Amino acid sequence: MADRSLRGMRIGAQSLQSEDGVVFADRADYTYRCETCGRETVMTFSTEADLPQEWECKHCGNAATLLVDSKPVEVDRSGEKVARTHWDMLLERRTRAELEELLEERLTYLRARRGQQKIGA
Repeated sequence: MADRSLRGMRIGAQSLQSEDGVVFADRADYTYRCETCGRETVMTFSTEADLPQEWECKHCGNAATLLVDSKPVEVDRSGEKVARTHWDMLLERRTRAELEELLEERLTYLRARRGQQKIGA
């Protein structure tokens, strides 16, 4: 086993690549303010990157808004879907009066069926 190991090299501990000739992207700091806790978070992004309008606050976890010239940007929420419940989808298909009528029919059926069953049979 010892004759198969590489001598003089710590595998995984050091990279064989160097940073010679590497050009790093220009970076800039952007500030996000949380309206819930009032704290500001400074994030570093590439100057060519598309900035997110909101960032998660590292203190409370709520949404922090990007500040431009010390003013928060207006967050565009037009593309967000509103969560619909089962009740909302049901009301799209039927009126409340129809639902009450169906409920009465079903209760009548269940009560009639319960009365016809024999105990112990």
